Amino acid sequence: MKTRRTLAAVAALTASALLGGCGEGDAQESVGSKGSKNSINIGPDQHRVRGKKVDSIAAKVPAAIRERGTLRIGGSSDASAPLGFYATDDKTRIGSELDIATLVADTLGLKIDFQPVSWENLFVGLDSSKFDGVFSNVTVTEERKEKYDFATYRLDDLAFEAKKGTSWRIKGPEDVAGKTVSVSSGTNQEKILVDWSKQNEKAGRKPVDIKYFQKDTDYYLALQSGRIDAYFGPNPTAAYHVASAGQTQIIGRFSGGGAQVQGKIAAATKKGSGLVDAYAAALDHVIEDGSYAKVLKRWGLSSEAVKKSEINPPGLPTS
Repeated sequence: MKTRRTLAAVAALTASALLGGCGEGDAQESVGSKGSKNSINIGPDQHRVRGKKVDSIAAKVPAAIRERGTLRIGGSSDASAPLGFYATDDKTRIGSELDIATLVADTLGLKIDFQPVSWENLFVGLDSSKFDGVFSNVTVTEERKEKYDFATYRLDDLAFEAKKGTSWRIKGPEDVAGKTVSVSSGTNQEKILVDWSKQNEKAGRKPVDIKYFQKDTDYYLALQSGRIDAYFGPNPTAAYHVASAGQTQIIGRFSGGGAQVQGKIAAATKKGSGLVDAYAAALDHVIEDGSYAKVLKRWGLSSEAVKKSEINPPGLPTS
C-alpha cells in the first residue's frame, strides 16, 4: 500500500503544462523546473495566497464563532491532488480546497481550524456541529439542500479516465454499456453512472459493471491491469493524475450536476447555522480582489472558476 509520502512523490512528477504559477513566495519544494513560472509548491511551507479581514463581512459571522476566533472546517482526509493531499513531509495537508477555505477565514477575521476526516464523516461533523463548514469538493444537490446551506466557489466537472492510447470516447450512456467502470461510493458520479446503467438496460443495451475501490491507488492499479475499463471521478483529480503519471487519458468530461444542470462545488454548512451569507460574501470579495484567481491558477483549476458565489443554487436533481 502506498504511503502519503509516495503520493506526494507521485504529485511531484506532474507535468508543468497542467499547473499554474506558484503564488506568493518562493517554493522550497516544487513541481517543475526550478524558477519556472509553471512550478508549484508541494512542500510543507506553502506560502499560501492570503487575504485580509473585511469588517463588514466579518460582522455577518454569528457572535459565538466571532468570540471563539476560529473557523472549524472539515475536509476529506483522502489524498486527491490537487484538491487535498499531503506535502512532502508526509503530514502537512495542502491543496486547493484548504487554500480557498483559508482565504475565506482570512476575510472573516478568523483562524482556520482544519480537520481532515473520512468523506462520510464530513456530513456527520456538520450534523453534530463539530464543523462550522466543509470545503471538500462537495457538489450542491437538491437532496443535500434539505439539510445544508451552500455557497458556491467552483464549477463541478467530472471526467472519465482510461488507459493512454485508447480510441474509446464517452459522450453518453450508450458509450459505457457493457463496460467496467469504477467510482467512489456515495458520490454524484456514482449517481450519474447508476442512472446511465438503468438507461442502457431500458434501451436494451448491457448495463454498466460498476466497481468500487476505497483508495485512488487501488483503482489506478485496476485500470492499468485491465480489471476496469475506466474510472469516473472529479475532473481536477483525473487531470492531475493524467499529467503526473503519463499512463492514462481523459476520454469524456461532464457536469457534476448531470445533464440537467451545471454542477457546482460549494462550501457546505448546517442549515440555519447563520454562516452561509458570510461564506458567500467572503467568496465574492476574494473573487473581486483577484486572490481567488491566484489560488485556482496555482493548482491548475482556472477553467472551473465562478464569477460569483451563489447561495443554494439549483443542484443535482434528487433521483
